[in-house]
Amino acid sequence: MTKTKTWDELTIKDNFLFQKVMRNKRICKMLIEEILQIKIKKIAFPDNEKTIDIRLDSKSVRLDVYVQDDQNTIYDIEMQTTNNKGELNTSELPKRTRYYQAMIDMDLIEKGQTYDCLNQTYIIFLSTSDPYDENRYTYTFHNLCEENPTLQLGDQTTKLFLNAKGSIGNVTEHTKAFLDYVNDIPTKDKFTQIINNEVLRVKKSEDWRREYMTLAMELERTRKEGLAEGLVQGINKTIIGMLKKGLDYALISEVTGVTIDAIQDLAKKNHLMQQS
Repeated sequence: MTKTKTWDELTIKDNFLFQKVMRNKRICKMLIEEILQIKIKKIAFPDNEKTIDIRLDSKSVRLDVYVQDDQNTIYDIEMQTTNNKGELNTSELPKRTRYYQAMIDMDLIEKGQTYDCLNQTYIIFLSTSDPYDENRYTYTFHNLCEENPTLQLGDQTTKLFLNAKGSIGNVTEHTKAFLDYVNDIPTKDKFTQIINNEVLRVKKSEDWRREYMTLAMELERTRKEGLAEGLVQGINKTIIGMLKKGLDYALISEVTGVTIDAIQDLAKKNHLMQQS
């Protein structure tokens, strides 16, 4: 398992750095305009870090970049990159957009309000892998009628996957250059240079460096605890198997290095106590 990246190793693909760069309104607005090929008058950040937690027993959602424009349209931009094994589970991305959409809608509408109050929304996933293996720059989804595909549901929701590995489709030159930048390919594009300058500015911030390092240490601690817990579970499984075969406590202790008292406790919990 790969260790958590250091501050100096972070790139635009890393959520922490991506979020900080997108706090620059000018850059965030320009990126949305380039991806969607629209014009926006202005944007605002309703919250510095948007976390949606509808119920105490529900799974909360922390959104990477959550902004609202002057027409009250909501844009959620998520950087979807590989895990620490170098993998990206693209098969779960569609259902993740479904869940995000539901949580955003629940957050937007207040009790007693009509559904007309729901804002138009765009959920944009920037993916470092191709989620549908069609080599397209973008995959844009709306709810359509099966019997008449030209008929839209009209719920004003859009889900868009921007594929960093794509090569087919109609995207702007700035968007192509941005995807090159995500892929660590050098580019002289002016918009991408603006983003890179902001990346350099963010990485000079000692406050954000400390914030990230605190987060990184916590992640590393959690990772080690998880590994330790997994090791204990593995040993316990082995001991239970030995107990089922009738091996005595002393032999199990000698083989596993676990104390006889601990083995007896495990045997008691699993109704495998040996007769004296």
